[in-house]
Amino acid sequence: MATLRDIRRRIASVHNTRKITKAMEMVAAAKLRRNQARIEALRPYAGDMIEMMIDLATYSEESRRSALLQERDEIHRVAVVALTGDRGLAGAFNANVVRKAMEIERGLHAEGIETRVIAVGRKGIGTLTFRGCRLERSWQGLSDRPEYQDARAIAQYLIDLYVSGEVDRVRLVYNRFTSPIEQTLLDDVILPVPREAVTDAARVTGPVTYLFEPAANVILESLLPAYVEIAIYRALLESSASEQGARMTAMRNASDSAEEMLESLTLALNRARQAAITQEILEVVAGAEALG
Repeated sequence: MATLRDIRRRIASVHNTRKITKAMEMVAAAKLRRNQARIEALRPYAGDMIEMMIDLATYSEESRRSALLQERDEIHRVAVVALTGDRGLAGAFNANVVRKAMEIERGLHAEGIETRVIAVGRKGIGTLTFRGCRLERSWQGLSDRPEYQDARAIAQYLIDLYVSGEVDRVRLVYNRFTSPIEQTLLDDVILPVPREAVTDAARVTGPVTYLFEPAANVILESLLPAYVEIAIYRALLESSASEQGARMTAMRNASDSAEEMLESLTLALNRARQAAITQEILEVVAGAEALG
């Protein structure tokens, strides 16, 4: 049976742990608000860029010749990009991305397709390396506050891989922020740039109603790399917000568990103290009876 000293030590330890989890929850909440604001500021710009790109691709006669829109007849090599965080204590946030990336890799290998795994985030790098996965390229230190130049560097590397023919498709695995308690795991193909929206736009819009200067295909060629950069930047922001939301939820649950444990330990301490007092009274009474 635990002694009074042992119970007091456990209570002090749980108190200290609760202070840490409360502090981490507050920090994560502050970072989450900041990242949410950045996502909300980016979404209108990203939406307008996608709409403009759809219009340009619809009205450009040479859009099918664009390297970033070219779909390969046969898929031999696929790049899988896993976006994780640089730190843990965020529930299943990092594990879900790593699990999905490895599931994709195993599925492609079963089809005889070569994969190139690229990791963004210290946790993803460490876990994938530990599981024997060979990483083609990696970035870390971006998850806390991703910047546009980070997305540009990643996008340029992926564009070079695709245009040079080293890979035939690029898939991006990341968590999309839905709410602090819910993140949606996505597997998006970012290269080649999807043409489904272009096809739908062409069917809906019908005849050309816009004039472009310079030519539509010239604007499209300069806009497509920027579209890839925006797609990756948005994924980085979504992943960062999802990480903070997952961490805030995990730390809140840890704090609640600490509260419950403190209540249980306090009850055990009171019972142990009462038992000790009762034992002392019994010893005094027994001693008095022995003397009397």
